[in-house]
Amino acid sequence: MPHQLPHSSNFLAFSFALATALALSACSKSEPPQEPVRAVKVMSVGVATFQSDHEFAGEVKPRVESRLGFRVAGKIVRRQAELGQHVKAGQVLAQLDPQDYRLAADAARAQVAAAATNRDLAAADYKRYAALKDQNFISGAELERRDTTLKAAQAQLDQAKAQLSSQGNQAAYTTLVADVSGVITSIDAEPGQVVTAGMPIVRIAQDGPRDVLFAVPEDKVAAIKTGSEVTVRGWGKDAELAGTVREVGASADPVTRTFPVKVSLADTAAPPALGTTVSVVPRALSMAGAPVIKVPTSALRKEGAGTAVWVLDKQTMTVKSQAVQIATADGNDAVISSGLQPGMLVVSAGVHVLSPGQKVTIYQDRSAQGAAVAAASANK
Repeated sequence: MPHQLPHSSNFLAFSFALATALALSACSKSEPPQEPVRAVKVMSVGVATFQSDHEFAGEVKPRVESRLGFRVAGKIVRRQAELGQHVKAGQVLAQLDPQDYRLAADAARAQVAAAATNRDLAAADYKRYAALKDQNFISGAELERRDTTLKAAQAQLDQAKAQLSSQGNQAAYTTLVADVSGVITSIDAEPGQVVTAGMPIVRIAQDGPRDVLFAVPEDKVAAIKTGSEVTVRGWGKDAELAGTVREVGASADPVTRTFPVKVSLADTAAPPALGTTVSVVPRALSMAGAPVIKVPTSALRKEGAGTAVWVLDKQTMTVKSQAVQIATADGNDAVISSGLQPGMLVVSAGVHVLSPGQKVTIYQDRSAQGAAVAAASANK
């Protein structure tokens, strides 16, 4: 037993030292990993010229478009007009069943005949009594009564003739004719349908001047004035047409909150077809050639409620966030109204993996580097 005590003391001392070392190692903090140095593409901010114009989609419309309907009610028995058909003034478009109106005209014609008979009888009676008055066989009051009867019969005849004329017009109104030459743009009723007086049956776009209708947002409508010039171009076509603003809407559309604008097209031998979609460029909104500061949209990022870019400090090779205000777009670039000055270096790619104060390097294209090395070797 006395020979084992030293070994026990050595074991206890070793265990205590091991526990102390483990405790000290547990309390010590590990070094955080260093943030990687990222390669980014940068661009130097400069003043450029605005390239694009404000373009709006428009539609070619007729200057005058009429909704034609029957002036009487009835059942449609025939419709000659077809969608897209070009019709001339006086051409028959549709017809109602005229039977009831013909019967009414016949009844009015019979009333005219009866009223004419009564008038003739009263006239003969008055003539006879006038002869008796000349012979003093009757009094003047009796002759006046016959005269009054004759005048009443004449009035009834005039009324019957007026009714006959009205019924004749009603019968004629069962035929719908085009009052102007133009193109049928809409069909709103079909044969067999019973329509009321004034109900639209067809819509006709009158021949003549044509307009272009397009919509302008609220922030730009004040710049467009009546009489200002616009350029109209068909989709997929290089030919341009000159136009003039003819009318600017006084109130905004309740859904889109845009203002309608009508443009009068200049007379041309081949005007665009009705309903054609065209591109409209108002001269009043043109910014082509204006000096602006532009950055690619890939340089923009969302920061809070606004927009920001990363600006590179070339001395420390670190990036910092810079808030910017966007005025509009020019193709694939954003036009900056405030926040940037010419000469600044802005990160144009990889903006979403950076953080404030992060060290970066400027990305170099390997193919460009290889070409530069090859050129240097060739010069030696």
